[in-house]
Amino acid sequence: MSSNPVPRPIRFETWRLAVFYVIVSFAFIALLVRLLNLQVVEGSAWKVSAVDNYTNEVSMPAPRGIIYDRNGYILARNLASYNVVVTPADLPDDDSDIQRIYRELSELIDVPVGGPVTDESLAEAKLFAACVPGPSIGQLVALQDTLAPYSPVKVKCNVSEEVARMVGERSVDWPGVAVEIEPIRDYPTGSLTSSLVGFLGPIPASLEAELRAQGFVPNRDKIGYSGVEASLQDALAGRNGLRVVQIDVAGQELRNLEPPIPTVPGNNVYLTIDTRLQAAAEASLLQEINFWNTYFGTIRISSGVVIAMNPKTGEILAMVSYPSYENNRFARIIPAYYYEQLSQDPRHPLLNNAISAEFPPGSVFKLSTATGAINEGVVTLTDIVDAPGQLELCEKFNPNDPCTALNTRPFVDHIFEKKPEGFGPISFLQCIAFSSNVCFYKLGGGYQDEIPQGLGIERLGEYARALGYDRASGIELLGEADGLIPDPQWKRINTGENWSTGDTYIASVGQGYVLGTPLQILMSGATIANNGKLMQPTIVRDITDGEGKSVEFWFNPDELTVTKFQTPGSYQISPFTPNMKWDVTVTPLIKGYSCDQGYCSLTDDLKIIKPESIAAVRTGTRMAVTDPLFGTLYDVFSEFPIAVAGKTGTAEYCDDVARAANQCDFGKWPTHSWTLAYAPYEDPEIIVAAFAYHGGEGASVAAPIVARVIQAYFELKSIDIALENPAAGQ
Repeated sequence: MSSNPVPRPIRFETWRLAVFYVIVSFAFIALLVRLLNLQVVEGSAWKVSAVDNYTNEVSMPAPRGIIYDRNGYILARNLASYNVVVTPADLPDDDSDIQRIYRELSELIDVPVGGPVTDESLAEAKLFAACVPGPSIGQLVALQDTLAPYSPVKVKCNVSEEVARMVGERSVDWPGVAVEIEPIRDYPTGSLTSSLVGFLGPIPASLEAELRAQGFVPNRDKIGYSGVEASLQDALAGRNGLRVVQIDVAGQELRNLEPPIPTVPGNNVYLTIDTRLQAAAEASLLQEINFWNTYFGTIRISSGVVIAMNPKTGEILAMVSYPSYENNRFARIIPAYYYEQLSQDPRHPLLNNAISAEFPPGSVFKLSTATGAINEGVVTLTDIVDAPGQLELCEKFNPNDPCTALNTRPFVDHIFEKKPEGFGPISFLQCIAFSSNVCFYKLGGGYQDEIPQGLGIERLGEYARALGYDRASGIELLGEADGLIPDPQWKRINTGENWSTGDTYIASVGQGYVLGTPLQILMSGATIANNGKLMQPTIVRDITDGEGKSVEFWFNPDELTVTKFQTPGSYQISPFTPNMKWDVTVTPLIKGYSCDQGYCSLTDDLKIIKPESIAAVRTGTRMAVTDPLFGTLYDVFSEFPIAVAGKTGTAEYCDDVARAANQCDFGKWPTHSWTLAYAPYEDPEIIVAAFAYHGGEGASVAAPIVARVIQAYFELKSIDIALENPAAGQ
């Protein structure tokens, strides 16, 4: 008989319990530490992240300011552009209803409905930007549905007002389909003023961070790329508004979290340009170009510039740069093919050649030489200068160089072919009126015992700069060139050669290395016309707010910025205030030089240009019109009802275009045509400069352009006075 075994007692091992408690304790401590870290240490960061998840900032674009001419004629404005958009979240639930809407909408806007949406079709749609034809309605909406279903997607841009109205009428039958109104820039005067007004473009990547900080939105907002659209960007752009809204997980707006910040419209800008005179200047330039091109049977004159300014105030009344471009073609996008066409054109239509192109000024530069020669006593009003048809110059690179047949060469006058004996003995005033090259060779570089010491290149440079050459004017436009007044140091650095007496001769008549912009040439004439006062050229007459009140603005030409406060070197542009750069008869701008035996050394003296020196040069420019024998402007202005004075110029050149056409034959280089003239002579209120590329003689080509522009100015002034236009004569 067996008995039941006695159960063995279970032995409890305490170390296991201890391990369990340790593990639990560590887990609890880890959770506690994590909780403290989330709630206390990183609490603010997670709170911000949570807020960001349901917060969205909506930027509201500010309307850009309008640009007017001096008479209130619109040069740039904002027009409504209509886009058809679809919001995926607002479409019907039934797919058959969606397809019906797509079909009916497709017939109206001529965008295909598209087939079934696949991953491949969505990938294809991603390759297209907004408003670019290609994807179907179904592709665009499906792609937007995956990204932001409560945000509308553009399926057709820039539809007509009639189509937009029809879409609006069908909004009840087409839920989710709407019309979005987008402002685009419109330029009523187009190419007539495009070189001044400019155009807009998208925010470039290089400026994205800076402009984002100012409230701009890339891929939506545009900024100025050229003209006053660019230089006055800060005045025209305004300030975008802002809404801070709460959104759900799908992106639908629920409510405003903060009071909205309203938009601030851009300021309106009034330019000094008179559109009527601008049109007359362009028509006059094109008339002359077409006439001579037809006469020669080829495209001889390819480009040109006309600028008109009030010399007493500095207001630019007209500024034509031909050829130009159509800035309306850049209103929505910048077409690549059109931009490439303009960029490769050797005439540079995208540039404002009135301020950005540098040309040899030719004889219009003689105003600088004449002013310096009479002011430095190189010649007096009673002196007689012998002006033969040509002279032989012993060209020296050092004052002690001997004269030989190898370094002796002829310098001819412009009249040599018609009159080989030249002008003969003439006075200083006749030198200006007849534009005698030989006379100015002698005044600039001296000649034997007749004029032992000429003006010299150093002193010539001082007077040229005092009249406005060799530096940017500071006008409210981007891309202004400096021009060039050379000196011996410049030549050694850039050519590796010493300066020669021949260099001084040709620089004295605005040739050789001398370069100037059409605006600088206009400024030199304006300084003479205005009795030595050089006014700051300006194209801005006023800047106003939405209520029409003038807003104070300043322009800094060094930084090319417009601000609401004065900075060092800036000048006021609104409300309009004539700004004088300097008065050469009062401000000592001319550095003194001591010249002897061909050497000139700088002294500590500073001098003014004597008023009587300016008066003498003015008299010479008037004689160019009144002298019936050789006055260069006599044939053009002798019967003009208003007293006119001026200077012509014919400048030889040899640039890349001329070399490519095999036109750079020594002694027969092609020539540019220049003329500047001002009126009335006693109290000038307009000065006009005209330039024709490869135009030939200034008196034959550029002078008639100037004459027609001056005539148009006074005719318009008479009309305005008769109509009691308050802007007349201002």
